Amino acid sequence: MERNIMVYIETVDNSPVVVSLEAIALAKKLSKENNKKVIAVLVGENLDDVAKKCFEYGADEVLYLEENKKELEAIGNALIVAKEKYNPSIIFLGSTLNGKDLANMVASELKVPTSVDVVAVKYENDKYFMTLPMYGGNILKEVTFEGDKTLVVAVRSGACKKEVFEGASGEVIKEKVAEKNFFTKIAEIVQEISESVNLEEAEIIVSGGRGMGSKENFELVKQLADVCGGVVGATRPATEDEWIPRSHQVGQSGKIVAPKLYIACGISGATQHISGIMGSDYIVAINKDEDAPIFDVADIGIVGNVMDIIPLMIEEIKKVKA
Repeated sequence: MERNIMVYIETVDNSPVVVSLEAIALAKKLSKENNKKVIAVLVGENLDDVAKKCFEYGADEVLYLEENKKELEAIGNALIVAKEKYNPSIIFLGSTLNGKDLANMVASELKVPTSVDVVAVKYENDKYFMTLPMYGGNILKEVTFEGDKTLVVAVRSGACKKEVFEGASGEVIKEKVAEKNFFTKIAEIVQEISESVNLEEAEIIVSGGRGMGSKENFELVKQLADVCGGVVGATRPATEDEWIPRSHQVGQSGKIVAPKLYIACGISGATQHISGIMGSDYIVAINKDEDAPIFDVADIGIVGNVMDIIPLMIEEIKKVKA
């Protein structure tokens, strides 16, 4: 049997999460290198519209496993059944909280290799090369896999830009998942009230770093993001000093992002941060140190005091939008 590539499509409110669509794009790229098909795997109910969207983002085929249970254990069981039946060379998942749990659950049950938070994958000479952060994101390590075992890989957001193939379609294979008794059961879902920020899907991100100087000064970053219609990001030092919640952190130990525009304010450009923004289409950097590493990756670099430059940018953008 031809060994293809499977991508589990995680859904929230019957819509696919962005990192799952990015995983399809990564699988599509690999499929061109080793002549394999990309099979998107859906687990749940009322996902016909999601199936259509999978084709638009690059899937060659959709395996729709109808399952009315919402527990991760049930989803993991469905993926195991799919693996046993189709024996793919690799199973991709998005590196979300649920995705990481599922990756380890499935790999443990199948006794196969797994990697989570993977930021790059390539295939050469019948080997898979995975790049993933280690030691809290301080270094990137390349791991090589070869052999016949199915790999289970959870990819980080931004690892591959999603592509759209308008009007694409394909075969949807629907199957029922066999009933099975599980150890867990969801009794109640409680919505936590907290600040949420969707950096992974933002088209414009304005981030602030230690160079902003204080929590009060960091408000300028928020004002610039507001006039740009963007989302606020931050470096690790800014979140550790509690200028802004950790949910806004960008970088290897935060969120990998790929916006159309990334504005870095008072960010020197540590390796951990730069590796988290390399998927950005356009990077603007503001820093008073002309030798700051951030300028090596910026499309436009502005040397100067952020406290002087950001107010001017806000004023000019307001004039343009007026």
